Amino acid sequence: MLPTRTRMAGVVAGYLADVAVADPQKGHPVALFGRAAAELERLTYRDDRLAGATHVGLLVGTVSLLGVAVQRAAGRGGRPGSIAATAAATWVALGGTSLARTGLRMAELLERGDVEAARRLLPSLCGRDPAHLDGAGLTRAALESVAENTSDAQVAPVLWAAAGGVPAVLAYRAINTLDSMVGHRSPRYLRFGWAAARLDDTANYLAARATAALVVAAAPLVGGSASGAVRAWRRDAGDHPSPNAGVVEAAFAGALGVRLGGPTRYRHGLQIRPTLGDGRAPQEKDLRRAVTLSRLVQAGAVAGAWVLAYRRRP
Repeated sequence: MLPTRTRMAGVVAGYLADVAVADPQKGHPVALFGRAAAELERLTYRDDRLAGATHVGLLVGTVSLLGVAVQRAAGRGGRPGSIAATAAATWVALGGTSLARTGLRMAELLERGDVEAARRLLPSLCGRDPAHLDGAGLTRAALESVAENTSDAQVAPVLWAAAGGVPAVLAYRAINTLDSMVGHRSPRYLRFGWAAARLDDTANYLAARATAALVVAAAPLVGGSASGAVRAWRRDAGDHPSPNAGVVEAAFAGALGVRLGGPTRYRHGLQIRPTLGDGRAPQEKDLRRAVTLSRLVQAGAVAGAWVLAYRRRP
C-alpha cells in the first residue's frame, strides 16, 4: 500500500487532469474494457446468477491484478512514479468534465428547442429510451443522470483512489462499467446481471451518501436549499429502487427545489419511479445549476479526502 499522502497527491493530480482534459472520444481505456467485456460475454452468458458472477469475477479480478502490477512497477520509480500511476488511474476512472460538458450541451439544445438533437445526445448521459421524450422529459432525464453520475463518475472514483490507489480505483471503474452494461432489469440480464448490480450497489454505498452530504453543503452556492436537500433525502430516497441513486437524486431534487422521478422508459420497458422532491418540474436553468452543483460536489470530495489524508500519519 502506498503512503497515504503519496496516494492522495496522485488523486489530486488525476482530478486536475480530468478538469483540464475530458475523456477522449476514441481509445479510452474504459471503452476498451467495455469491448473486452462484451466479447467475454459471448462465452460466459447463461441465464443464471452463477454465470453472471463468474463473468464479473473474471473481469474485475483481472483488472484488480493489473492495477496491483502497475502500482508495484510504478513504485520502483519512487514517489514520482507512484504519484504518476495513481494520477493516471484516477483520471481514467473519473468522468466529471465529460459529464459537465454533456449536461451543459443538453441544456443548450433544450433552450434552443432542438428536441431531436437533445434526443440524440441523451444516450451519452444515460440508458433511457429518448424516442418519445419531449423537452420536459429530456430535461428531467438529463438532470437525474447528472445527479446519479456525480456519485458514480466523480465522488466514488476519488474515494476509492484515495482509499486504495491504482488497484482499488480501477476495480471500481470495472464494477461500475459492468453494472451499466449488464446490471439492468431487462429480460436478458435480470439474472445474469444480478451480481454486477449488487456489487455496484456495495461499491457505491458510502460514496452516494458522501455525495448527498456534499450536496447539502454546496446547495446554497447554487441558490439552492440545504434543508430542502436533507428533507428530500430523508423522506424520498428509500422509495427509489436503487439504494444509491435514490439518495443522490433526492438530495439534488431537494437542493434545487425541483421534482424528479415518475414514469421512466428504458429500451427494455417502462418503470414507474417514485417522486423525489416536492418542487416544480425541472427546467433548463435547473439543469445548468445541477451541473454547477455536481462540479462543486466533486471538488468538495477531493478537498475532503485531502484533509483526511493529511490528518493521518504519512
